[in-house]
Amino acid sequence: MRYFIHLAYKGTNYSGWQRQENTADTIQQIIEGKLSLIYKKKVTAYGCGRTDAGVHASQYVLHIDLDEAPSLDLKFLLNKNLPEDIAVYAVLEVADDQHSRYDASSRTYDYFVHWKKDPFLIGYSTLYDDLSLDFDLMREAVALLSSTKDFRPLCKQPDLYNNTLCRITNCALFVDEQRGRLRFTITSNRFLRGMVRLCVSFLLQVGTRKISLEKFSQLLRQEIELNHKRPALPNGLFLSRITYPFLELEDSSNLIKMLKLGLE
Repeated sequence: MRYFIHLAYKGTNYSGWQRQENTADTIQQIIEGKLSLIYKKKVTAYGCGRTDAGVHASQYVLHIDLDEAPSLDLKFLLNKNLPEDIAVYAVLEVADDQHSRYDASSRTYDYFVHWKKDPFLIGYSTLYDDLSLDFDLMREAVALLSSTKDFRPLCKQPDLYNNTLCRITNCALFVDEQRGRLRFTITSNRFLRGMVRLCVSFLLQVGTRKISLEKFSQLLRQEIELNHKRPALPNGLFLSRITYPFLELEDSSNLIKMLKLGLE
């Protein structure tokens, strides 16, 4: 029997989602460890995607296979045993051939930036102190991203993939100049390694005029290459929505709703 587990996590203290041989502090390893304790045997968790070290997920989906229906409240047991920075919202029975990763029709990431120091945003938004940005230029750069199909120039390790094509269905920038905050949001059928953080990095470079809009366009068209591509910091990034054609997930995270206030 297959179950989707709808959850969220604060990624600050973890080395990303995916299990790694040289560390025990990944979300997958923590969850698999708790599931194995509950069921007294190894249980593998298959995630809807990979998040980097320090990246958050306000909506995440994994699936597990069980021999029989849970006799106890699995949501309750997981929340009781998991750390405070991982929360399970729902455990949902699905068809045995439905896959949390391959059946996802879209994923949305949100990245938050602030340039006025605020102690309550630390850890959930990236501070660029006293940043001066040209928002019109940045919006033009966002439009370039919206029309891009091949994101090879904005991938940390493009040779890992058979192709680097992504279908962008939404890409937008929201700015609150008075409060010194912005949100970049992007929705696609798939994302490549480091793609969103590189998008944000180049948007900020365009906004501060460190690179021209034309140079950014040339990069996206793969007419030029830049040897030094530094992704934006991970703490402002959230995997914020996963959609499936056969399942409607409730947007359960209060934090992401608060962060979006004034930036919608």
